Amino acid sequence: MIRVLIVDDSAFMRKALSIMLEGDPEIEVVGTARDGLEAIEKVRELKPDIVTLDVEMPRMDGLTALRRIMREHPVPVIMVSSLTQEGAQATIEALEAGAVDFIPKQHSYVSIEISRIRAELLEKIKTIARTRPLPTRRRSAAPDAEALPALRFREARAIAIGVSTGGPRALQQVIPTLPADLPVPVLIVQHMPPHFTRSLAERLNSLSPLTVVEAEEGMSLEPGRVFLAPGGRHLVLERRNGHTPLIRTPVEPATLHRPSVDVMFQSVCQIFGGKVLAVVMTGMGRDGLEGARLIKQHGGKVITQDEASCVVYGMPRAVAEAGLSDAVLPLEQIGPVLARSLGCTPVAQPVSP
Repeated sequence: MIRVLIVDDSAFMRKALSIMLEGDPEIEVVGTARDGLEAIEKVRELKPDIVTLDVEMPRMDGLTALRRIMREHPVPVIMVSSLTQEGAQATIEALEAGAVDFIPKQHSYVSIEISRIRAELLEKIKTIARTRPLPTRRRSAAPDAEALPALRFREARAIAIGVSTGGPRALQQVIPTLPADLPVPVLIVQHMPPHFTRSLAERLNSLSPLTVVEAEEGMSLEPGRVFLAPGGRHLVLERRNGHTPLIRTPVEPATLHRPSVDVMFQSVCQIFGGKVLAVVMTGMGRDGLEGARLIKQHGGKVITQDEASCVVYGMPRAVAEAGLSDAVLPLEQIGPVLARSLGCTPVAQPVSP
């Protein structure tokens, strides 16, 4: 039985989440809390397996409570965040502070897809409970060049990265290690709704030598820039008359995830053939498997994150077990290996205190 503590200042939200969870025979709601202070007390008292934590609450907000919980009684936390730019920014901070994942907070459950939201929440809780991810992960110093696996691929024309659960923190460790003179563009699909991807792009941009932007329709795919797929839309490429590829952000095709790693991988492969260096990192499910297969069939290279450094070892496991991975790497090696494979020197990162 998975023991869940629900923390939200809204009685309606506490009831709605309780109803969503208590209908599942594998989950027990062991308690609820109305604010951050009460949450800390109940985490200590009830010792839940997972906490769902609202961001905006009286007395003590969710971010402050999260940091206290991570420091005093570490437990996997799923943030419940409003679908606003402010809520998105707070969520990015929470994921950086140790939250494992988040779900968008709906202010009305009358006209929305309740079954979809319930299914998403249940999947996340069960997956996180099975894997019991560490609530926090230290950033490692860049490894010695001699210790890095050799993966030379200077003919690559693009780096394509797919990631889901645990992705924001993982990307904050990988993207800042890529140098400003990187000779290729970087395309990223992170499973997130609208607003959240823009906040993530802004955060990555503030940490990185490269310019990181949320991809927009019609942007030119320039080397040395990082393009993050916008929430709710795919990231695909289109070449016109042999010129620099343009970015397209369609809502079609209909896929389980939008943006989709598979859709992005397949589009990048169509433009650059086998001259693609693909990376599949932490996340639930199998998104990216078929795209990685296509890239490998055309002669491209695929890197997967190893199980030990993943929050959820789903997407990279699917690729690795299919025999498609050229290198299985711990998180701290991915950025340096990408840089060196293209003949660049990675940017050293400080060790977290």
